[in-house]
Amino acid sequence: MGVNTYTYESTTTISPTRLFKALVLDFDNLVPKLLSQHVKNNETIEGDGGVGSIKQMNFVEGSPIKYLKHKIHVIDDKNLETKYSLIEGDVLGDKLESINYDIKFEAYDNGGCVYKTTTEYHTKGDHVVSEEEHNVGKERIVNISKAVEAYLLANPSAYA
Repeated sequence: MGVNTYTYESTTTISPTRLFKALVLDFDNLVPKLLSQHVKNNETIEGDGGVGSIKQMNFVEGSPIKYLKHKIHVIDDKNLETKYSLIEGDVLGDKLESINYDIKFEAYDNGGCVYKTTTEYHTKGDHVVSEEEHNVGKERIVNISKAVEAYLLANPSAYA
């Protein structure tokens, strides 16, 4: 088993606290509303939704992805950081054991935010995750983030 790590940063004019609340604390409710054409629902399979819980994101019929199961490791609302792992789902295929994510939300220019994502791919055998493979997953995450950002910009009192 190997580990391949990639990092990604993005900036926004939205405050780190608002973005954390929307993207982390209310993800299960907000994302299916904003991306209903892709995401059917999110459900907690095990636990209370917090640290140690296992959550499943279910996609709409006909989607190339049926579901993703994540295990929550950290939800730190003081330091605005979350850590979780993708432990089951179509995207793991036969080459990946799991994918770990560490996302930090930090203050940036004029009240905005920079959010930094570190992605660790835990591979089976000697597989090495290429940047192209990583970019496919990164694009999905970026699309979710952009939908949430657009919602927050259009609704300035949401998650204030």
